[in-house]
Amino acid sequence: MNQTKIWKQVQHGQHYMSVWPMRKELAVLFPEQRYIKATRFAVRVMPAVAVMSVLSQMAFHNTSGLPLAMAVALFALSMPLQGLLWLGKRSRTVLPPSLASWCREIHGKILSEGYSMQPLKDRPRYLELAQVLDRAFKQLDKASLERWF
Repeated sequence: MNQTKIWKQVQHGQHYMSVWPMRKELAVLFPEQRYIKATRFAVRVMPAVAVMSVLSQMAFHNTSGLPLAMAVALFALSMPLQGLLWLGKRSRTVLPPSLASWCREIHGKILSEGYSMQPLKDRPRYLELAQVLDRAFKQLDKASLERWF
């Protein structure tokens, strides 16, 4: 994978992370919520872990431990990237037929309630599902959502 594709996938992951509704109803159905929480945690914490692993070896003048500390730092810095790459790939994955029909059903309900939305693609992806679910949780009442959750 070249650098441009990797960078695009990371950007898709960031966008998907911002669109996915963090609802407890969805946590049992999809792994996205766990990945998003872990990725956000890694983005906040892992840079500090990387710096501390290198600085601790330098502070104690342990030059023999510095290569291992650098490896730990690189691993720590790669963890948020791994989460974003997974989310980016997931956002571009086409929904299985059962989920696609469920997505169309919710999309139809949003339209029947009088709200406007972009039409769904023939083969919706997880990103479109996230957008439909986000819109449903924001605009539909609880009675309408009880059917699906």
